[in-house]
Amino acid sequence: MKLQSSAFDANSFIPVQYTCDGLDISPPLNWDEVPSQAISLALIVDDPDAPIGTFVHWVIYNIPANLKQLPEQIASAKTLPNGGVQGKNDFGNLGYGGPCPPKGTHRYFFKLYALDRQLALAPGCSKKQLLAAMENHILATAELMGKFQRN
Repeated sequence: MKLQSSAFDANSFIPVQYTCDGLDISPPLNWDEVPSQAISLALIVDDPDAPIGTFVHWVIYNIPANLKQLPEQIASAKTLPNGGVQGKNDFGNLGYGGPCPPKGTHRYFFKLYALDRQLALAPGCSKKQLLAAMENHILATAELMGKFQRN
């Protein structure tokens, strides 16, 4: 699979509007080459450079496999009109929480997973719960990395 954003290129800086210094909205994402047998997709966005260890910025799952994108500014709702379900980020909120590193340049990994089933998880689950539920059900993955440093 391939994962990209029209807002930033792989390995480049994430525009400020998608961070805590801007509007703190989710960036647009699009993907292709999803395996034909995929039933759902899941997305995890995290920062492995956080001082406390990997910090989770977004958990979303049960995205219908026939979708090819997430538009900019996904609402922080439990469920989305397209059928996706959102988990909790490490800010303690549902949905997306943008990059907000305390110092230095951090890397933000957007990881998309194609799954062979829907997941029986309630809204608000953690990354750890999602990873456990996905175990042995991942058909393919894609990754997009962006960076951010606060002024």
